[in-house]
Amino acid sequence: MTIAATRQQTLRHRISCSGVGLHSGATVTMTLHPAATDTGIQFLRRDLSRHKARIAARWNTVIDTRLCTTIGNDAGTKVATIEHLMAALYGCGIDNALIELDGPEVPIMDGSAAPFVFLVECAGVVAQDASRRHLRVLKRKEHRDGDARVSLAPGEGLSIRQMIQYDNSLIGRQTVSLTLREGAFKNELSRARTYGFAAEVEWLRQQGLARGGSLDNAVVVDGERVLNADGLRFRDEFVRHKALDTVGDLALAGARLVGRFEGACSGHATNNALLRALFADPSAWRLETADAGSVEGDEAEWAPTPALATA
Repeated sequence: MTIAATRQQTLRHRISCSGVGLHSGATVTMTLHPAATDTGIQFLRRDLSRHKARIAARWNTVIDTRLCTTIGNDAGTKVATIEHLMAALYGCGIDNALIELDGPEVPIMDGSAAPFVFLVECAGVVAQDASRRHLRVLKRKEHRDGDARVSLAPGEGLSIRQMIQYDNSLIGRQTVSLTLREGAFKNELSRARTYGFAAEVEWLRQQGLARGGSLDNAVVVDGERVLNADGLRFRDEFVRHKALDTVGDLALAGARLVGRFEGACSGHATNNALLRALFADPSAWRLETADAGSVEGDEAEWAPTPALATA
């Protein structure tokens, strides 16, 4: 399993799992299937009629960013909480896959990406007969929203510097920096779980969110203590999970990013806004293949005019 491969990669075999949706509370069965070259990551709702069911996992199909990333299509079909799975697929070097679900949300599992990494490892990874595509950042693009700020700048590989800051002494200010070289995602980010605050649980459920949340799938902070009996997996698990989310959101670029990301107090909304700003400027990026340089004629297809707005 390598993210430095020059050929596109997919799963060797299909593999399934079941779990609860973090926000919907619905039990969902999910199957990861191999997919053909140049198809990218696509989701299929098999509980819906086939003409409504398929959604491409791309930056311009994101329709909601409240506490998770949700994609949708023109038929009104949605799939929520895709970011942990997308991060795992990106971190494991999967370029093409079909994700089949019988419900509206990717199962949350333990709140991290580690179960999805395990699924990919069990299914196996196979190289395909097509060059891998890279999306090279050519000039700095940034987005700000209040205290939140994100940027992409030229660099080699994909490097991430993430900072969070809370008025809570348990979390406080945390920063993590890493480059997604071989094994980095699995070892440094994949096990970091999503987190929340006990004081916000009732409000979230009144908003129709976190209905499936529990200490089994999230780190819950109550004042200055962690309620989970097993404590934290990393001293700075909070910022590591934020970086994990960022990898999943940036994977919606649809190709291997070559650039340097920096985020401060950021989240799904700012990450998606950053990709939209990048693709809105054709001089800010270039599509390349791993073995043949620039890809001619693909730019308009790769960055279509967004048909769906981020909520």
